[in-house]
Amino acid sequence: MLEIAEAQEILAALGMPAAQRNEMAALTLLALCGLKPEDDWLSATRQSLTVTKGIMAFIRAHYGRDYAPNTRETFRRQVLHQFVQGKIADYNPDKPELPTNSPKAHYAISEAALIVIRAYGTEQWESVVRTFRETQGNLMTVYQSSRDRHTIPVHLPDGTTLTLSPGEHNELQAQVISQFAPQFAPGAVLLYLGDTADKDLYVATEQLASLGIPVTEHDKLPDIILHDTARNWLFLIEVVTSHGPMTPKRVLELNAMLHNCDAGNVFVTAFPTFSEFRKHLKAIAWETEVWIAEVPDHLIHYNGDRFLGPR
Repeated sequence: MLEIAEAQEILAALGMPAAQRNEMAALTLLALCGLKPEDDWLSATRQSLTVTKGIMAFIRAHYGRDYAPNTRETFRRQVLHQFVQGKIADYNPDKPELPTNSPKAHYAISEAALIVIRAYGTEQWESVVRTFRETQGNLMTVYQSSRDRHTIPVHLPDGTTLTLSPGEHNELQAQVISQFAPQFAPGAVLLYLGDTADKDLYVATEQLASLGIPVTEHDKLPDIILHDTARNWLFLIEVVTSHGPMTPKRVLELNAMLHNCDAGNVFVTAFPTFSEFRKHLKAIAWETEVWIAEVPDHLIHYNGDRFLGPR
């Protein structure tokens, strides 16, 4: 429907993140403005609505979207909370003293957002959008700034600093680079490092190609690849916070992928704690190594004819 597409355009202009520009969010905006399909944006009004009997009932009556009653919390947590944070909606404007869990909790379009909404499609549109962003802020920017404050820096021996997105998986990856590598692969060169948000965060394309490693198959590479040039060992490291250790199947896959590489393969699974390691005891392949960040100075060796090194 055209109205939904226009509402999504307005939400983008008001600085809403992508997750708050979906159909549910667009319909919520239309409901808060009291706009039916035949209305134009200039006729938007400010009215207080509860979630179930107000917003959801309006959407059902005028847009034919019959959301199940249990989606009330989805409206509240994934749309309305962000509307309030982004200064698009006001929470309990008629009775600010209402408790958080009150069944009378309600929302209304903010006065500042209403000015922008009424100007949609007019010559004043760009000007009022700019004023809104200057005075009310931009939720996408706020969220990005918050995310940036929690990113994980990874310092490489050559002075390069990489930035990993937040999360337990990436925290462990940073520990592999800063603690495992100097201890067990001193002088090794980083060839590949993935990120939970960017699978190809760091790819040494030329070095990988020179070793015969297919650079077109990033999705098949382990989380981290280090190359010990002195010994010509390739450390293939899987970082595990919930799944994905060096299983027999994984080792076979990597060996097949690296059949043109003449470096010796050292397969390593990195865990954050012993408790996480214990969950995967039976899945780990023989003749591989296990490193646990809790005890960074030690390795657990799974059988084989030597402690550490290619087989």
